[in-house]
Amino acid sequence: MLPFPRTGLYAVTPESLTGDALVLSVEQALAGGANVVQYRDKSTDQERRSADAKRLLAVCHRYAAPLIINDDVALAQSIHADGVHVGKDDSNLAMAREMLGAEAIVGVSCYNQPQRALDAQSAGASYVAFGSFFPSLTKPGAVRATVELVANIRPSVRLPIVGIGGITPDNASALLVAGVDSLAVVTAIFGDDPKAGAAAFSPLFD
Repeated sequence: MLPFPRTGLYAVTPESLTGDALVLSVEQALAGGANVVQYRDKSTDQERRSADAKRLLAVCHRYAAPLIINDDVALAQSIHADGVHVGKDDSNLAMAREMLGAEAIVGVSCYNQPQRALDAQSAGASYVAFGSFFPSLTKPGAVRATVELVANIRPSVRLPIVGIGGITPDNASALLVAGVDSLAVVTAIFGDDPKAGAAAFSPLFD
């Protein structure tokens, strides 16, 4: 299993992409500089999801990037993915850690709740994620987090902090200054040219 990178661009796949289009787009994002990928697909087509996840795992590992499965510990376990991301309504952290093992990545959504991040850290999470920081096309009704929240919690969190929600190359700098380590991005990467979309974030990490 690959570890979670301390900093970088975290590509989250859109549910509109499946099969060859999904795999090609993720490979382009990796070529553009993404260093971790989350496979997010809430559909009930388990056979297709498993097939897509296996193909993504092979592509990610060619680029030495971990593949994290959103909200499906069983799928992560079955394909030997590098980890899983859980939210408040998803499989809990303890169960994910028990099923996937001590070396697996287990990320936790903390929304705009600092205490949730501290609890996740104590319970053995690999990283914590806050957001949405900006209006998001992927989750228009998501709760909003603030830059100030990150700045305030950063001294107490040893884990990597991931920011998500409407992030673009133009608005991300404030998050990084406040203490966000990794930028989780959907729309700004997976447009017409995922390689260029990902590459546009590279100067932020130089």
